[in-house]
Amino acid sequence: MEKRKILVADPISEKGIEDLQKDPAVEVDVKLGLKEDEILPIVADYHGIIVRSQTKITPKILEAATNLKAVGRAGVGVDNIDVPAATKHGVIVMNTPTGNTISTAEHAFSLLMALARNIPQAHASVIAGKWERKKFEGVELYNKTLAILGMGRIGSEFARRAMAFGMRVVAYDPYLAADKARLLRVELAEDINEALAAADFITLHMPLTPETKHLINAKNITRLKPGVRIVNCARGGLVDEEALGAALADGKVAGAALDVYEHEPPPDGFAYFKLPNVVLTPHLGASTQEAQESVGIEIARAVRDHLVDGTVLNAINMPNIDESTVAEIGPYLNFAEGLGKLLAHIVPPQADFLRINYSGKVCDLDTTLVTRSALKGYLEVVAGAGVVNHINAPGFAETLGLRVTESHLANPADFTELIEVIAGNAEAEVSVAGTFFGSQPRIVKIKDRFVEATPEGNLLLLENTDVPGIVGSVGSLLGDHKVNIASMSLSRNQVGGRALTVLNLDSAPDDKVLEDLEALEGIHEARAISL
Repeated sequence: MEKRKILVADPISEKGIEDLQKDPAVEVDVKLGLKEDEILPIVADYHGIIVRSQTKITPKILEAATNLKAVGRAGVGVDNIDVPAATKHGVIVMNTPTGNTISTAEHAFSLLMALARNIPQAHASVIAGKWERKKFEGVELYNKTLAILGMGRIGSEFARRAMAFGMRVVAYDPYLAADKARLLRVELAEDINEALAAADFITLHMPLTPETKHLINAKNITRLKPGVRIVNCARGGLVDEEALGAALADGKVAGAALDVYEHEPPPDGFAYFKLPNVVLTPHLGASTQEAQESVGIEIARAVRDHLVDGTVLNAINMPNIDESTVAEIGPYLNFAEGLGKLLAHIVPPQADFLRINYSGKVCDLDTTLVTRSALKGYLEVVAGAGVVNHINAPGFAETLGLRVTESHLANPADFTELIEVIAGNAEAEVSVAGTFFGSQPRIVKIKDRFVEATPEGNLLLLENTDVPGIVGSVGSLLGDHKVNIASMSLSRNQVGGRALTVLNLDSAPDDKVLEDLEALEGIHEARAISL
């Protein structure tokens, strides 16, 4: 067998490189700091490339990489890899979503401690020849209330450390099941307002999505206790830096510790540089010897295993299936993923189960990967793009306490086949369902209402009272905002009752459009969803 050639383009742990060099089936080249124009002439020689965050894998590189089979990212994010282009060229993109969990949790907790006791400021004062004990009086963690926003792997590890210090932990995560919260021994807030209002300290551990962007904003800051302290080691965009900066300056927020920023590195003149009550670090969450060694070894083995054995681990863009299976169930995979994404946007808080019901001719197929596709779509809304894939989705669901089941039922009365995805808890559940009209997938049910919508692009869901004039008002408002309607489907439970309107749009409506829609008489809720 021809040796598989791997280019290590960014620094990873020596043990990871040594593992590759010991394998007689692999040839390794370590060439660091290459720019695109330096990679292009040599990339066709390689079957695999391993990067961290510095080297960018661009469409040009992927076009020239005629032998490339896998790109491995030693870390979680894949922003420096053009995943759609890689998919187009049949290149597997892998990452290491779990390798830095402990490292990031420990760094965030270190920032919490430093913030509570003014450690960086006191250190700077002492080495400047001062002795200002009174000025740097801190606060204890013991008996304080900590709000953790996001209870994935890192949030859960943070909670364990906080409880060891005697803190009361309140968690906000709309996707965390109540049973899992009890297992973790945290109090589960019903909504974010409850968590924010209770907190003496806040730590963020959520992905950056349209729903979580600027979660800490001017409006939410008004709900905080005076003197609260905030830590962010997750994503810079979770915090509206201008709003938080104002609250730090006027004392509403006693302090903030940031490891991530909306723009990295922060620009010259960054307002936080002049604030005395902040602790700033340069995105060090994963910067420990252990974490770097762990992700280096993990990604080296994953790339090697795919190139030599054909196995796939932590793939971002491809399930572990062969070509004949793809041809048979490929359309169902994309469709189920879209149904899962749609469901995640309308599911009740603290859902603890996800059920996929199959009926009709789809039952003749092995639906395991279809179920994983629905789960992947659902969890991508929870965790953010690039974290969940067909391989790790079940494990990720388990960390949230989400029970996943599938059932094959009798033929549906109204359709030759049907895929229904349901999520909820003991108190409430919602569902979405779809079928194929010929070869074209269609969403046919949302919240038990019959609709017809295309499962792609931009959807707008409206809950409204069934009264004359609603359709005209919505159409006029969208027209005023230059948002074009591609198709519309209306469904009501009774004359004059509650109606569901589903629109396919040519472009995504912004927040102002949604605000204006909800201000219309008769509109109860407007929700934009991108599939």
